[in-house]
Amino acid sequence: MKLKLKIWRQKDSDSKGQMVDYDIDNISPDMSFLEMLDLLNNKLIVNDQNPVSFDHDCREGICGSCSLYINGEPHGPDRGITTCQLHMRKFKDGDTIFVEPFRASAFPVIKDLVIDRSAFDRIQHAGGYISINTSGNTQDANSIPINKSNADDAFDAATCIGCGACVATCKNSSAMLFVGAKVSQYALLPQGQIEASDRVTNMINQMDLEGFGNCSNTGACEVECPKGISLDNIARMNRELMKSKVL
Repeated sequence: MKLKLKIWRQKDSDSKGQMVDYDIDNISPDMSFLEMLDLLNNKLIVNDQNPVSFDHDCREGICGSCSLYINGEPHGPDRGITTCQLHMRKFKDGDTIFVEPFRASAFPVIKDLVIDRSAFDRIQHAGGYISINTSGNTQDANSIPINKSNADDAFDAATCIGCGACVATCKNSSAMLFVGAKVSQYALLPQGQIEASDRVTNMINQMDLEGFGNCSNTGACEVECPKGISLDNIARMNRELMKSKVL
């Protein structure tokens, strides 16, 4: 395959960026998108040019760091995958591919395609913990009965990898699907009830401080989420917030 790439290049967070054209060939349909970028960077290095900076770690759809906006979609033209799981067979020979970083004021660009998502970390630090007595004998994991549907929903919420696709696709740059998932994974379990009221309040307040927008229920976040996090988690977060006001 031969492709034309239009990639966002930005020296640092204080510099003005621009789209730069690159031609690349000998692309196998079985390559991942990141492997294709690796091939491009090898070509640039050989020609004494600066390689394109992009984030990656596990390359197995787990870490959530490979966040790229490809042809107007977070993680590209596929569903239920991260960028590292996107294969070049989703494109055709001769295609032009636009590659940009996620766009949100709370996700400032560090360099090229690398963004700062530490806002998500600060939201989790604001309330993503539970009080557990770690002294003495460890409590048996099965000593507290938990309804299976609650356990399943909590596990589904906990699969959120914090990639930021929900923010990137939302017209308001809302992080409510992410925060809803992090609130839900504790709110559904008895272990999370001790800090339940403070948790939802602190996490939502931190979300607002970080500059994320509000949810307008278009559902684009659920569609683009690589882990299929449900909008039900936003509704649950709102219910938890209402409960915190009256308890």
